[in-house]
Amino acid sequence: MTMTSQVITSDDILLKLCHSVSHVLSSTTSSQVSHAAMVQSITKTCLKPDLGCFSIFDGGFSGLVVINFSAQAAVEIYQAYMTQMGMPESEFAFSHTSDEVGDVMGELMNQILGDFIVKVNKELQTSINQSQPKMLTINKELTISIDTNLDEAVARRVAFKTERNHIFYLEFAMDKTEFIKLADFVNDEEHDPDALLAQHGHGSSNILGSTTWSQGVKGAVVVDDADDLMKELGI
Repeated sequence: MTMTSQVITSDDILLKLCHSVSHVLSSTTSSQVSHAAMVQSITKTCLKPDLGCFSIFDGGFSGLVVINFSAQAAVEIYQAYMTQMGMPESEFAFSHTSDEVGDVMGELMNQILGDFIVKVNKELQTSINQSQPKMLTINKELTISIDTNLDEAVARRVAFKTERNHIFYLEFAMDKTEFIKLADFVNDEEHDPDALLAQHGHGSSNILGSTTWSQGVKGAVVVDDADDLMKELGI
């Protein structure tokens, strides 16, 4: 019997990342965060006001993830997250420039990438590592790029909407690549997403557990040297 090869493209990988953003932010804030059905092709990735976060990943393929939050979107997500954590409203920060907001948004970015990396490892049978997400409060656009390290880079922008209709944007640059499924295989055993996020949030060095294909593959490796990362990006 002839099997038709299944091809996974860079845009399919982007869709997996979009699902991770929506899933993690919706589940950790108990609110509805959704992404647009349309994706925009862009020529460069930028950090933009009011709160920008980025992380580099490499391994089976390389790329850059940027999420640009408006002040309103960042504060809404932060406050919804802290409510879920049981913090009283009287202790909330109310400005996107506060350290507390930046810390929470950076942690959520870390959880998003952890969820994405698990999906990539299980569904594409490859492994990628991430750098420690870096969150910056900025008042002007800042171009950020690792294009010189990418193979025929493709760049995309996707809009997201919070429950209160505040908009934020994901920008994504990665190698132009394809994964071609040559034979059927059984995905690694299913994991509890909340347990995975909790482990990743606590800096676990192996969030993937001991599974069929993953036994020889390390989990998401976080590069803690933020200074070297900033130098690499020319910031």
